[in-house]
Amino acid sequence: MPNCFVFAIGGTGSRVLRSLAHLLASGVKPENDFNIIPIIIDPHSSNNQELERTERLLGNYRKVRDASKVGDKTNDEQSADRFFAVNIKTLKDVKNSKDINPSFSFKLDGANMTFKEYIGYSSMTSASKALANLLFSGSSKNRQGKECDLLDIEMDIGFVGNPNVGSVVLNQLKNSKPYEAFANAISTTGEDRIFIISSIFGGTGAAGFPCLLKNIRDGQDAGCGNGDVLKKTPIGAVTVLPYFKLEPDDSSPISYADFIAKTKSALYYYAENVTGNHSVNMMYYIGDNPDGLYKNDPGRGGQKNDAHFVELASAMAIIDFLNEKSDSSHLECELVNNDGYGRAVSPICKQLAIRNYAASLKFSDFHENHQKLLATHLTQFALFRKYMVEPAAFDKRAGKVGWSKEKEMTIDAKIKTDTFYTNFLSAILEDFAEWIKELARNQRGFDPLNMDSSDLNLLIKGAPIKTGVFSKGVTYDKFDDCLAKYSRNTFKTKEEMLMSIFYNATKDILKEEYNQ
Repeated sequence: MPNCFVFAIGGTGSRVLRSLAHLLASGVKPENDFNIIPIIIDPHSSNNQELERTERLLGNYRKVRDASKVGDKTNDEQSADRFFAVNIKTLKDVKNSKDINPSFSFKLDGANMTFKEYIGYSSMTSASKALANLLFSGSSKNRQGKECDLLDIEMDIGFVGNPNVGSVVLNQLKNSKPYEAFANAISTTGEDRIFIISSIFGGTGAAGFPCLLKNIRDGQDAGCGNGDVLKKTPIGAVTVLPYFKLEPDDSSPISYADFIAKTKSALYYYAENVTGNHSVNMMYYIGDNPDGLYKNDPGRGGQKNDAHFVELASAMAIIDFLNEKSDSSHLECELVNNDGYGRAVSPICKQLAIRNYAASLKFSDFHENHQKLLATHLTQFALFRKYMVEPAAFDKRAGKVGWSKEKEMTIDAKIKTDTFYTNFLSAILEDFAEWIKELARNQRGFDPLNMDSSDLNLLIKGAPIKTGVFSKGVTYDKFDDCLAKYSRNTFKTKEEMLMSIFYNATKDILKEEYNQ
């Protein structure tokens, strides 16, 4: 099965991966089968709560999927319909090497240094020091919020809006062992793809995206001899424009006032060196009116922002890129001057359109294709979570009602004390609920589901299920009947049974009540 290597650069990259993981957990899958290999690049190594949350979510996803491989013949094959349909792997899974960390994040050298220490300023000649002072003139703020020379910034909280610094540090990537493993793992058949997530208004993403893109299209392969394959591998990218504001803070090196100016400067560069020279096959620019006001935290406080609709839209761009047929002209690449740079033959820029320009979006505000993608799977997963956590549901019914006590496989409340549930599935279900709530309270909001209501008929906001004398709509008794239809199938493990019957039962409920 082909792989899609997803480079997630900076804080925005981690937040988009979080949205992607929840989409995939709910059963969203591309029309074309791919393994997804996230590679997170973030110099912010000190108390980075967003990175830790995303890594934890991706790790839990893998554990749940591995324990509940419904209908999989091998670990690489995907079932047509299921929760956790897409296989998420680490780079080490794809290219095993003792030099590769078995995590999703790439650790940058120099993250615990000042920039001056990283470039070896103290050992430079007088002329080289003068050049460094010229190239990196200006000031920033250190972790105590005090003014300092740009050369003295501490990089363990990132590049704090300084892409000129970031471009120097991130260029080390092309000579690293993880990059070599990535370059070596790219299939020579041309079936693999690359996707890059970044923001354009900060320091890490704005520097990392063009730097990484240039190295790939130049065929930089860290000496593994796979450069020509890299040059012609299809690349998709989402570049996130400003979509939130920051509280004014004189002690912070980051100011919202700089976002627009930096975005304009970067766009001029991208027009010449990213889209203008056909480096990217499919480009997604995503942004929104920056109405939401975030705490101004350059990284010292852990930098844990609420999920935002723009991040969800960016995750949907990855699905769209993978949906592109392999014989599409938009994925075709060629070498310029025979053995020169790799370039897209027919590049395209794409956008996400919504039907209604609403401050708080519901499922009905999307066009039909995106509405079906989101409404069906997110509602299924929300129904699954409801049954697992509501007091009137799983704990009182498991092991007592028909679906849960088939002769070949019995599921009772004890499964919720197993490691599978307590350490992995429960954590995903709770983060899913929190993710939905964060999306709802942000600006622009995405508020499609009522996660707090115990009434299943009120789960989808703006589309309650009608009840009356002859129909109570969706009840847990009806839920049990749907589960029983699938519990008689043959399963190898309780985990496989649990995930399979709940996926199919929730699918039936939505089809009957909403014709989805």
